[in-house]
Amino acid sequence: MFGFLKSRKTQPDVAGSAVAEVVAEVATSVDTEVAVDPAPAPDPAPKLSWAQRLKTGLSRTRNVFSSQVTGLFGVGAKIDETLYEELETVLLSADVGVEATQHLIDRLRGRVKRERLTDASQLRAALKAELVDLMAPLERPLDISSNKPFVIMLAGVNGAGKTTTIGKLARRFQAEGKSVLLAAGDTFRAAAREQLAEWGKRNNVEVISSQAGDSASVIFDAIQSARARGIDVVLADTAGRLPTQLHLMEEIRKVKRVIQKVDPSAPHEVLLVLDANIGQNALTQVKSFDEARGLTGLVMTKLDGTAKGGVIAALAARFGQKQAVPVRFIGIGEGLEDLQPFRVVEFVDALFA
Repeated sequence: MFGFLKSRKTQPDVAGSAVAEVVAEVATSVDTEVAVDPAPAPDPAPKLSWAQRLKTGLSRTRNVFSSQVTGLFGVGAKIDETLYEELETVLLSADVGVEATQHLIDRLRGRVKRERLTDASQLRAALKAELVDLMAPLERPLDISSNKPFVIMLAGVNGAGKTTTIGKLARRFQAEGKSVLLAAGDTFRAAAREQLAEWGKRNNVEVISSQAGDSASVIFDAIQSARARGIDVVLADTAGRLPTQLHLMEEIRKVKRVIQKVDPSAPHEVLLVLDANIGQNALTQVKSFDEARGLTGLVMTKLDGTAKGGVIAALAARFGQKQAVPVRFIGIGEGLEDLQPFRVVEFVDALFA
């Protein structure tokens, strides 16, 4: 009996082996299918709109400005002299400047009396409205349809982002179907020609430059070339310099005189590129460059840095009323799409978001 059991135990289990082979084959097949079937690619992150990028870019300003304003205008807070004094401090800390701050405080006082406001929470919307009214004269989009070629001269101190702005404007005008020519007129700063040439390559735009010629002659040649070839827009770089360098400011005046020999109406736009991080020094630069060239517009760059966006309100109070020098474009980053026309309502909305 025990021998029988022993013989049964040592018999190969043919059926079991067959089943095991089938199971192993199925498992291998399943494993192989899983291995070769790639996981679905994740959906790309949605592209942010300009309003969203502006809100993000102005986050440093908003953290200083909007959060403190919200604290002042909390529900139940009283409208009194202490509130006005604290609001004045907030506005000055946001680079709004003395003139613009006084203007806004006076306007708010007037609203409180006219509308008989008693709760500080009502002042938030009032402050937004007054900021929009103050900066509204600065919103004037650039129109390049009046001349061909339309000659735009760009000025600005070294480091303001002038060359980068030229590259972004070139791409913008190309997207509008315009042909563009660049003039490397910054013969004062080392490597300026090379930097502009790189932007020319990136945008597939020709750059007129010279190793020996001065700024005026380079821009003169570029305008002549553009006229002969039917180019729509000439973007003329000029030397970065400080307003205190009087001999260099005189060179700027020379550039304007020389190019008017080839086109008496040129330049059709004179843009000053301003680094928003310089705060109230922007007022001095605008005054000095305007005296040298007669500015027609401003480009405010680097608002996404340590800048306090209130400086645009300061510019509006000083230059936006009687002597309107509009802000044509604002920049919040290095991307080609991060330079957009200044629109006051969306700018103020981003400050208070």
